[in-house]
Amino acid sequence: MTRAFSPDGNPNLSGARSGVAEPRISGIHHVTAIASDPQRNLDFYGGLLGLRFVKRTVNFDDPGSYHFYFGDTLGKPGTLMTFFPWPGAPRGRVGAGQVTATAFAVPSGSIDWWRRRFESHGVDVDSQARFGNQILAFEDPDGLNLELVGIDSTPKGIEPWRDGSVAAEHGIAGFHGVTLAPAGPADRSFELLEKVLGFARRGVEGARTRLEASGPAPGTIADVVVDSGMAPGRLGAGVVHHVAWRTADSETQRAWMDRLFAASQPTTDVAERCYFRSIYFREPGHVLHEIATEGPGMAIDEDAGDLGSTLRLPPWLESSRARIEAALPRIEAPKPSGTASRGA
Repeated sequence: MTRAFSPDGNPNLSGARSGVAEPRISGIHHVTAIASDPQRNLDFYGGLLGLRFVKRTVNFDDPGSYHFYFGDTLGKPGTLMTFFPWPGAPRGRVGAGQVTATAFAVPSGSIDWWRRRFESHGVDVDSQARFGNQILAFEDPDGLNLELVGIDSTPKGIEPWRDGSVAAEHGIAGFHGVTLAPAGPADRSFELLEKVLGFARRGVEGARTRLEASGPAPGTIADVVVDSGMAPGRLGAGVVHHVAWRTADSETQRAWMDRLFAASQPTTDVAERCYFRSIYFREPGHVLHEIATEGPGMAIDEDAGDLGSTLRLPPWLESSRARIEAALPRIEAPKPSGTASRGA
C-alpha cells in the first residue's frame, strides 16, 4: 500500500488492490448538508429533534468552518446527520443532481406525538403515506427537506439519545433513507446503483422507484425520483452536500475503488476523516456519493460520555488550534426547543 499526502498534510491512501471479491454497501453511513447559522442548527437538531450532538469539529478541507455531527447515543454509522454551518450562507436550491430529501426512522406509534411536537413549535408538517409507511414531511430552519418515517421496531444496535429533549420511546432511530433526483436520463444512475452498488429494486409509486441496500437497517432505502422538468440544484444552505454509504472497513473500501473504476466510475483517493475513511464519486446523474468505513467511530478522541462537549481537531491541525478557535463563531450547547415539554 502506498501513502500519499495532500498539500495540507491530510493523509490519503491509494494504490492498493483489494482481495475482497464482493464488497457490500450496508446502508447509509451519514448525510452531510449545508446550514447557515451554527447555533440555530444546533438548537434544531439537538433540541427539537432530540439527536445527540456527538461531535464538534471543523471541515477538514476548510478548517475555518465547523463540522457538526448529530446521531444516536454513540453516534453510530447509520444515524449521523452532519452539517457544514457557514454563517450567512445563501439559500441553495433543491433540484436535479442532488439528494432532495433525508428521512429518519421513528416508531410508527410515535408519528402523532411528533406531529403534535412540531405543531407546538411552529414547524409545518405534511402527513403522507408511501410504500405502506406513515410519513411526516417538514423542513429545518434553512429549508432542508426532512421526513420522519414510521417503522415497526428500532433497528438492532441503535440507541436513541435518552438525555435530550425527546423521550427515548419516541426518539429518532437512525436513518430510513434518502431521495435521489438524478439530472438528465436516469438509466445510467439506475445501472450504477443496482448493478455496481448492489441495490435491489423493491417497488414503484408514480415517479418514485424504491431501491434497497443489502445490509440490515438503519438507512437502507434509496428512493430515486425521475422528473425531467426538475431544475438543476444549486449548493447552499438547506441543501444536502452528499450522502455517504457505509462499508465494513478499509479493505472493502479499496474493493469499492476497484469495482467502481472497472465500471468507469473513478473515485477520489481515500481521505482520512479520523472517525472513518472516505472515498467520493459523482454518479452519472451528478449526485455526490461517498463510501465511508464503519470505524473507528466517534469515541476515538473523547470518552463516550463527553461526545460533542469540546472542539476536536485532527492531529495535523492541532498546531493551529488557537487560530482556528479564534475564527470560529461562539456556540453553546443545544438549547432543547421544548425541554420542558418532553411529553408534548
